[in-house]
Amino acid sequence: MHGVSAPLGLFGGTFDPVHQGHLCLARTALEALGLASVRWIPTGRPGHRQAPHASAEHRLAMLKLALNAQPGFTLDESELHGAAPGYTVDTLTRLRAELGNELALVFLIGADQLLGLDRWREWRHLFEMAHLGVAERPGHAISPSAMSAELAQQYAQRKAGAGELRSRPSGLICVFAMTPLDISSTGVRDAIASGRPPRDAVPAEVLRYVASNALYQRRTLSS
Repeated sequence: MHGVSAPLGLFGGTFDPVHQGHLCLARTALEALGLASVRWIPTGRPGHRQAPHASAEHRLAMLKLALNAQPGFTLDESELHGAAPGYTVDTLTRLRAELGNELALVFLIGADQLLGLDRWREWRHLFEMAHLGVAERPGHAISPSAMSAELAQQYAQRKAGAGELRSRPSGLICVFAMTPLDISSTGVRDAIASGRPPRDAVPAEVLRYVASNALYQRRTLSS
């Protein structure tokens, strides 16, 4: 029977390194979308972007530090050491095999990712396996005119409110407002390499780990 359990949020990425923007998105989604929890899924070798700068082991260690004792968050290490490129369709296929077809799953992305969704591998198939929870900056509404015609049609047909997510296992797009934070992993890495650790942008325990392991130094970023 659908609609019994609260949806499970899924948050994938390289987290290279994890920063306050990631944490803010996950916390906001947890509350705004009525999620049971958010499962963080660090990617070993992402399919849509260049290889991470830090190793899987270091990125996992930083995530464990950032998520320690945070209610509502869990960590899925399954994809960190895979040899094949990681695509969202593969992640959702794996999770459906693990969790079954009844539980509502909500894959969390940013508004910029939604606009380019039709460039993702087997993107139409994603709706068969999960909902999309899309973080939108207040005052910057998502514009269908910035999408391809087919994606705009899918968006119009699938857009729904948070209360509808538990009514079915997949297939909806739910937009939620997120406090804008001008933070990116690229900016964090550049600041560290320049000797200016971004203390407000990254949890203190993560910055200490970065320093003690000499991560994101200029010589490693250029390699």
